[in-house]
Amino acid sequence: MESKNPVFKRQPHGQQAWGGPTPTPEQLQGMYDSPSYAPPAQRAMTIDDVVVRGFITLGTLVVSAAAAWALNLGWGAAMVGVLAGLVLALVISFKQSTNPVLILGYSVAYGVAVGVISHMMENIYPGIVIQAVLGTAMAFGGMLTVYSLRIVRVTPKFTKFVVAAALGLMAALLVNWVASFFVQGGLGLREAGPIGYLVSIAAILIGCFFLLLDFDQVEQGVRMGAPAKYSWLMAFGLTMTLVWIYLEILRLLSYFSSSD
Repeated sequence: MESKNPVFKRQPHGQQAWGGPTPTPEQLQGMYDSPSYAPPAQRAMTIDDVVVRGFITLGTLVVSAAAAWALNLGWGAAMVGVLAGLVLALVISFKQSTNPVLILGYSVAYGVAVGVISHMMENIYPGIVIQAVLGTAMAFGGMLTVYSLRIVRVTPKFTKFVVAAALGLMAALLVNWVASFFVQGGLGLREAGPIGYLVSIAAILIGCFFLLLDFDQVEQGVRMGAPAKYSWLMAFGLTMTLVWIYLEILRLLSYFSSSD
């Protein structure tokens, strides 16, 4: 088999690349220190890399959720999962970490939380989980189509709008949570009713817009030749967005589902 190493390709056919004796460590160090020495370039990221890491990251989350469901873990486990996942998500996001241990740790933590929440919602509203899963899949497929056909173009202005909308929504939800300590239901942003419906729909739309940002980030990374390790970071972003959309769809469906 022909080697891909350019040093080996320079040798006549049938001749070994290194014809002399095995170099000593000192000789190797001298080669590395030589101005003409260039270390092999890192392999560039491909779409396939992102797809594979995406399946691993999302698959880890699904397996963790299934385990939490089967073990019938309670709210305590869900809260631990949410807190641990939030900390890991912040570390990964701010450090732009490509460490698979951190990213898969996030998947396990949030998988436990998603599994507990899904199990409890299914007990109250039978059939709601499969509806939320199908809704999330449809949102992903729809946004991928929208992005592929360039129906919506991801521009810097669009990105700023999506980020600002997300920050505004999170600020409103935080105020609603604080208000709930003093008034039952807080401001009504998370209660069944016109305001609650609009907030949930807005949250789902923001999640879908973030999918467009994720797709654009992957495309830009591949085009610019980002190292293959960054496919883990891309997979993390997609997984986090899908979890957001799934939980928001689950909440919206609960408003219209019967517990009978």
